[in-house]
Amino acid sequence: MGPLLGIRVVEIESLAPAPFGCMVLADLGADVLRVGRLGRPGHPVVPPTDPLARGRRSVRLDLKQPAGTGVLLRLIGAADVLVEGFRPGVAERLGFGPDAALARNPRLVYARMTGWGQDGPLAAAAGHDIDYIAVAGSLEPIGRAGQRPVPPLNLLGDFGGGGMLLAVGVLAALLERERSGRGQVVDAAMVDGSALLATFIHGLRAAGGWQDQRGSNLLDGGAPFYDTYPTADGRFVAVGALEPQFYAELLKGLGLDQADLPAQLDRPGWPELRERIGAAFAGRTQAEWVAVFEGTDACVAPVLGLGEAPDHRHNAARGTFIEVGGVRQPAPAPRFSRTPAGAPTPPPPPGRDTEAVLTELGYSPAEITALRDQHVAG
Repeated sequence: MGPLLGIRVVEIESLAPAPFGCMVLADLGADVLRVGRLGRPGHPVVPPTDPLARGRRSVRLDLKQPAGTGVLLRLIGAADVLVEGFRPGVAERLGFGPDAALARNPRLVYARMTGWGQDGPLAAAAGHDIDYIAVAGSLEPIGRAGQRPVPPLNLLGDFGGGGMLLAVGVLAALLERERSGRGQVVDAAMVDGSALLATFIHGLRAAGGWQDQRGSNLLDGGAPFYDTYPTADGRFVAVGALEPQFYAELLKGLGLDQADLPAQLDRPGWPELRERIGAAFAGRTQAEWVAVFEGTDACVAPVLGLGEAPDHRHNAARGTFIEVGGVRQPAPAPRFSRTPAGAPTPPPPPGRDTEAVLTELGYSPAEITALRDQHVAG
């Protein structure tokens, strides 16, 4: 099932961005094999519930032992893609860097997921999503006027600028391989990807349509017609009435007369406009406002919690959320007319498929037992 049916991916277990990118590949039909760290003898194995691990098979290897690296290289020899998220130089030190991997399989797409990239002054430095988006310039504009920047969860760096960029890079390299017959290295860095996500804002700034003062622009909460407002029940609504015709629908629903208000794009009048709009929204509950704006083009939507979103009638109708292994989570996307993605399988217990995969690679039962006894595979 899915457009990537037949593509084989080996994923070295890591956190957040690379697993998300591999989840996308698995959702689209790729056969993703996760290589996890070998657990301690006697350590209990608990099946994970992390949706980022769905749709995989799982083996466990000790990649610090040459025999473990040898198994990995055999896996690489039969794979289309390898994904690793180590700091630069670690995979080389362990014996499966790009040179070794591409020597084993010249058609391999070797995808590397890091925060800072494979080179540059910070390449070897530790960091997290918040650090990468800070240096990329993508954190500073997010927040209220006069207040400090607000981390947008870890959506910009880890997932949008990280895992999704990784998946795009892998797909592009696979497509190019169809012409050249050769693999290559994909250097996906969260600092690059989170900068790329802000391309539109850089364009606005260059055209004079963006001020560097946080919370003073059309899209950063500065405009009263593109913001969130509390309702009478302590909930919130989101307003995105940018275009004049949508703005007129907003005022109509709120019962406000445009002639009695500052002009929509009159920046000095925005404080008054915000106060009037806010006072109107405070007079009814979120559900009441949803009913008022039902069927209009006012661009008003309820702000839903993570637990509420799956039950929204639009999401329910489209099947935007599904249940996998007892966990409600987003469904695979995008959608395909001829090769639809199948339902993801639950995350496997770590190492569940070790013996089956070793057998596929040609290891004999005695060799598999020896690898287990030597704590190379488990």
